[in-house]
Amino acid sequence: MTRETRWIGGTTMIAAPLLLLAGLLLRVPFPFFFPHQLAAAVDHPGLLTAAYTLVSGGTVLLCPAVLALAGHVRRARPGWAHWGAVLVVAGLFERTFHAGFDQAALALARHGGTGFATGFVADAYGDLHLFSFLSFTILLGWPVLAFGAWRAGVLHPVRALGLAATSALPLGVLKGTTVLSILAVTGLCVALVPSGVRLLRSAPRPDLRLVLAAVPAVGLLGYVSTLG
Repeated sequence: MTRETRWIGGTTMIAAPLLLLAGLLLRVPFPFFFPHQLAAAVDHPGLLTAAYTLVSGGTVLLCPAVLALAGHVRRARPGWAHWGAVLVVAGLFERTFHAGFDQAALALARHGGTGFATGFVADAYGDLHLFSFLSFTILLGWPVLAFGAWRAGVLHPVRALGLAATSALPLGVLKGTTVLSILAVTGLCVALVPSGVRLLRSAPRPDLRLVLAAVPAVGLLGYVSTLG
């Protein structure tokens, strides 16, 4: 595993579950179903924007984190690693798709009013799309990868169960926070964060000059992207 792979994998294994957990905790004060989430977006726009942004960011960062974990599993259990990674990443794509719908619906509530946004989401909720047929990947992927990680000796049983429990995180659009969702993401933290810390400790230190050059460059690119 290269230095860059260790740093990317280790950093995302730590950041992704913690971002998800932070986003879920910010949504705790508001009821679970979408009408309440849309109403909260109007009454507490900053808080809801932060919550959904953290969840979206954590979901995206889970992709390299999962690929890093699957890379370790592949050494001993390649079949479980490949199928687990494919299923989990497909599920993450679906969650990212839902996040785009969330963003549009929350903006619609802020600009068009809660009533209009609620009616729109209610009408569109049952519409079929590609990911309607791939929802099983969200439920199946985490247990498959967790079983492979346990069989490969990458995760001990408790951490493997924590990884498998991630499949209990509710799926769909504009979902609030429940006790079950907090437990699911806590299990993800237990599974991934220690592995991320271990990866970073084993990685060679990055070139400080490269880091100092990369940080402002990434910030500039991000700013330029917003101008489009």
